[in-house]
Amino acid sequence: MSLKSLGERLRPLSRLEPVLYLAWAAALTLLTAHLFYASLHEQTRLTEVSAADFPATARAASEWSAPLDDVFIHFDFARSIARGHPFEWSEGNGYSSGGTSMAYPFVLALGYWSWSGFRQLGLMVWAAILAATCTFALLLAARRLFRRLPTVASYLAPPLVLGVGALSWSLFSGMEVAFFLAVWAGAYVAWDDLVAGVPRRGAPRRPLLAAGLLGGWCALLTATRPESAPIVALFGLTAGVVVARRSRWPRGLAAVVLVGVPALLTLVLHALANRHYTGETTAAGALVKLELYHPHLSPSEVWDLYRFHVRYQIERVTEYHLAEPGKFGWLVWALGLFALIPRATRRPAAMLWGSAALWVLVVATNGQVRWQNERYTMPAVAWLMLSAALGAGGLLTLRFAVGRRGRWLRLAGAGGALLALGLGAYHQAPRFRDQVWFFGRAARNIRDQHVRTGRLLRHAGTPPPRRVLVGDAGAIPYASDLPALDIIGLGGFRGLPFARATRLGLPAALELIEGLSPAERPDLLALYPSWWGALPLWFGERVGEVPVTGNVICGGASKVLYVPRWERFGRSGVPYSLRPGERVVDALDLADLVSERRHALRLSVPRAGAVTMKLLADPSDPRRELWDGGRVLGGAVQLDAVLRGPSPGRAARLVLRTAPAAPARLRVSLDGVTLGEPSLEPGSRWVEPSLPLPASSTSGPRALRIEPLAGEASLFHVWLLEDEGG
Repeated sequence: MSLKSLGERLRPLSRLEPVLYLAWAAALTLLTAHLFYASLHEQTRLTEVSAADFPATARAASEWSAPLDDVFIHFDFARSIARGHPFEWSEGNGYSSGGTSMAYPFVLALGYWSWSGFRQLGLMVWAAILAATCTFALLLAARRLFRRLPTVASYLAPPLVLGVGALSWSLFSGMEVAFFLAVWAGAYVAWDDLVAGVPRRGAPRRPLLAAGLLGGWCALLTATRPESAPIVALFGLTAGVVVARRSRWPRGLAAVVLVGVPALLTLVLHALANRHYTGETTAAGALVKLELYHPHLSPSEVWDLYRFHVRYQIERVTEYHLAEPGKFGWLVWALGLFALIPRATRRPAAMLWGSAALWVLVVATNGQVRWQNERYTMPAVAWLMLSAALGAGGLLTLRFAVGRRGRWLRLAGAGGALLALGLGAYHQAPRFRDQVWFFGRAARNIRDQHVRTGRLLRHAGTPPPRRVLVGDAGAIPYASDLPALDIIGLGGFRGLPFARATRLGLPAALELIEGLSPAERPDLLALYPSWWGALPLWFGERVGEVPVTGNVICGGASKVLYVPRWERFGRSGVPYSLRPGERVVDALDLADLVSERRHALRLSVPRAGAVTMKLLADPSDPRRELWDGGRVLGGAVQLDAVLRGPSPGRAARLVLRTAPAAPARLRVSLDGVTLGEPSLEPGSRWVEPSLPLPASSTSGPRALRIEPLAGEASLFHVWLLEDEGG
């Protein structure tokens, strides 16, 4: 039988080849998921949990957990969505912009809403199903990358993507990584349909319809991760160039608009919602995590950190996550870069490298990119591995010349690719095993500490706490199903600027809690004491702790529970030097961002005015202590604000609250008129210097200016008082 006739007989079997790839991708996806989730269950069984910690209704699901507390932030949002409160982290707190993904919690909410088995810790089962489904979808769409190579080359994609332990760790963690990559894959297929389907001449409607479809995918991409906006621009601009070259430039411009505008509208609507509900256009997650919004870093320091984070991502991924020892990790880069050379792989490789590079550059602005097993970088790792699979596939299947020279080049290329793949797999194996173990141990840590704390809060007390203050907005509020306040600010609370306040410093966050009514303040604290300085010492009475053994992921060895002592806020909003017959016309509370915003406070030196706080004896009652937060003024820092003026013709004065730690002198002016230059002497007491105001015939706003003339002073409050008797 001739080869030609054999080929004819085998041709019908080629129709089954797509099924073979489906089976291959599905088998590797399920096998990898099994390895990680089996590790999770093996680890959680190692810890005996008493019935008091996990009541009977919860024990059935107690073996499920997640390796990151941040997974439970998504769960918190998903539960609120399922209960009819979208964009609320904790029901009753109002809108929150602190989630890393707008779209992913809605997908989780489908499971929570549809079946009771996907509630409580069972929601992780639904997250695992989503992760496996989305990973499988990514691998199916990845075949499109190999469209111009022999079909066999595409079989490299599943093992190279799933064979990196850190990447699979993130894919199956319950975070939005797998969902995001599946959406990117859908966008890539739509982009490829567009650029490959644009005819050389005529038929102008089809490209615009394809551009509209790509625009829908790009909108979902930015709704899943806003950091993908530059990748959307890459899709749109490249599509527009292709359409313009093969048709007319107005159609190319129309394609760019159709691709980019839906994503742009998604971002704009999100920013407008943030502005309306929180007063901040920027999302709380960006305020908390991005170095660009750090209140005390100079532009040069921000730039230095940015360069460090770019370099860190490249070196950490290559020299740690890809291989042991790290030098073999660069083989992946070599294979991926080769994919940019052959014409058959150049276009998809350019899109993979463009996506990876833009992603690394964007997430380098995130000060937390080094934590949580480098999960922020993992989409770029997925694109790097796909480019390596594309490069290896080209080396194994393409011909680079004819004749004997071509055979030798093909043999050398195939040998080099096989050697690189073999060495890469061999040196990745120990890293993969470590990641499988790490996944299970981290999930066990989160269950044993965070989930257990939440269950204790829910069931141990009678009645349970009214509101819990947490420093990590994840599993504790989810497991307890109690109202919570996230002091970091990701959870959001009634539009108060906790994200910006806590980034500024703990005193600013406490000022916001002080402004709450006693009924709204948390009546239990669940914190890592090492994170919060004086907060648990000054405001907490320790009542218990939840330890964790073999910790690899939690922020501390014990989650400590405190009953708060908010009475130390006392009468800090009222001057102890208030005289009989006087009333407060206006009060500027320094370090209270709400009060500062209301009084249009401005500091002359950007990123200056560090916040501070003190707890000293109350001058009106020495048996009690008085707390207040304030700003540190010194050097060239000048404070400007606007105060409400006193009633016309009434005697009035300005009172400052300070607690000098060293000699200092201030100049205080109102409407350009110097009221005085009080000298401050150090001491462990509250001091309230008073400055009389000149008589005024109007009661309009008054421009306040405070300038340090010598030394450094901590300013806590400014009051404008007037005599009620005229």
